[in-house]
Amino acid sequence: MKLTVVGGGSTYTPELIDGFARLRDTLPIEELVLVDPAADRLELVGGLARRIFARQGHPGRIVTTADLDAGVDGADAVLLQLRVGGQAARQQDETWPLECGCVGQETTGAGGLAKALRTVPVVLDIADRVRRANPRAWIIDFTNPVGIVTRALLQAGHRAVGLCNVAIGFQRKFAGLLGVAPSEIHLDHVGLNHLTWETAVRLGGPEGEDALPALLTGHGDAIAADLHLPRPLLERLGVVPSYYLRYYYAHDEVVREQRTKPSRASEVARMERELLQMYGDPALDEKPALLAKRGGAYYSEAAVDLAAALLTGSGSPYQVVNTYNNGTLPFLPDDAVIEVQAAVGPKGPTPLPVTPVDPLYAGLTANVTAYEDLALDAALRGGRDRVFRALLAHPLIGRHAHAETLTDTLVAHNREHLAWA
Repeated sequence: MKLTVVGGGSTYTPELIDGFARLRDTLPIEELVLVDPAADRLELVGGLARRIFARQGHPGRIVTTADLDAGVDGADAVLLQLRVGGQAARQQDETWPLECGCVGQETTGAGGLAKALRTVPVVLDIADRVRRANPRAWIIDFTNPVGIVTRALLQAGHRAVGLCNVAIGFQRKFAGLLGVAPSEIHLDHVGLNHLTWETAVRLGGPEGEDALPALLTGHGDAIAADLHLPRPLLERLGVVPSYYLRYYYAHDEVVREQRTKPSRASEVARMERELLQMYGDPALDEKPALLAKRGGAYYSEAAVDLAAALLTGSGSPYQVVNTYNNGTLPFLPDDAVIEVQAAVGPKGPTPLPVTPVDPLYAGLTANVTAYEDLALDAALRGGRDRVFRALLAHPLIGRHAHAETLTDTLVAHNREHLAWA
């Protein structure tokens, strides 16, 4: 089995490598290719990756290359984890929206749209080259904004599934609070990527007892603290929202914080410098503890589980993925990309039935889906008017004066990445 990671020079990659090494019986990789145009980073990450495999006794071969076509040739699955423009572009995404009093964030709002515009054309080019190399290869997208990128891939006819680590993070958190194995936790997870709610926490499987009321009663303070939301709000909702919902439920508070604190991008850039220095130590043969603060917790377990299910039919029978709606949420179009529990196998994911969604969540989900339609149109066809329409439709913006200003600022900051600008 050959697996290729595009963006293999990312500081995330040792987390992924550690999972591949530990879970080699679930996903028996014979050849792992790390592809990245940044030769200096790739050399450091690749060296650490080989040492991790050696320490854990993994027999697989690790190859590093800047040649995308060579890297994806013959690959059974290709995992995308790239960042067009790097941390410098992320720093911009998180700061210029604040000038209009809007949240600065790399996956939602104006910053998220900028990232989508930069990313979708690049990902589609990669996917076309993957298809030419092996039409049966699966593409696993971890590149944000996952929902929009996955929809672009699916609309273009690629064998693609979107992956996010939010659900597996909740699964591990709830399992720890309840004192059970993570495999015993089945989430009723519903919404869009980075716009989801845990409406039930079932023990043992899709039909199991719902432990969410007990979690909120017994551990509400801890859950609320993790989300940076007040416990009374969670009790009124009766669900656990993704931490990304804080950008909606506490928008003005978040903007005030962002205006006075260093950006997340600057913190990540600092951590990346430290991590790359660590990766260059020839004595290091395990992922360093600092990597846990970089983000992407449990990413490796989720990626291994998904790849194993798609390639071999093994792995967990149900997984949270991003895929076509196809009637699962009746208030959305069939070709919307949703994030829900699905049965996953070699034929791809099939979403599980979802209980009726409260209008409180359905309304926001439909609104953001409409924005994602317009965002993808802007990413595929370009043009200032399409960017403006997407910004005006986003519930975190929604004011024409802000949309006008943000459109001009977005284009100015991203001109080098926009073929039409």
